[in-house]
Amino acid sequence: MTRLLVVDDHDVVRQGLVASLKLYGYSAVETSATIKESRSKVAAFNPEAMIVDINLPDGSGLELVQWVRKISTNVAIIVLSLNEPFLFAHLARSAGANAYISKSRPIDEIVATLNFATANPGSFTSSLTAAEMSLVVLTPREIDVLHLLAKGASNREIASTLYLSISTVKTHISSILRKLESSNRTMAMKVAREKGLLP
Repeated sequence: MTRLLVVDDHDVVRQGLVASLKLYGYSAVETSATIKESRSKVAAFNPEAMIVDINLPDGSGLELVQWVRKISTNVAIIVLSLNEPFLFAHLARSAGANAYISKSRPIDEIVATLNFATANPGSFTSSLTAAEMSLVVLTPREIDVLHLLAKGASNREIASTLYLSISTVKTHISSILRKLESSNRTMAMKVAREKGLLP
């Protein structure tokens, strides 16, 4: 019996998911509505799988995904959201999630995604095709750097904001340029937007 934690700040969504998932055999289900509550539930309940909404009252669900990944590589994590899939599938993957799926998808597809993620903990799947995903995978730290670059921050400003050395920032930027097949920052920003890595 898979222990599952459902994280969503809307009561109706949580209750609906729990009721539907029980019909598919997921009976050991706990719920939470915030990142803070979720951290307590992870410690107490030790879930084997999680369904996490991106928009939570005390931060981004992706922050929770990153936190869980630091303490466990075995938890199957599905990011469920109504946000723009082209952008957030990338972000979910980079944060360490095993899957991204829209709340608009039918419950059987959500369950199939959950089953796949549970059976394949090192994998990633989404409702997007491989072409749509463009196979560009940035690390969570590279995403942080990318967003600061998009705001026009200098290497020194990025280093100060993220508490990194300037040499580490340069390494991240070089990796971003390589992954985006860009020769400079301006081109990288353009490519990142085209691929949905930036809004």
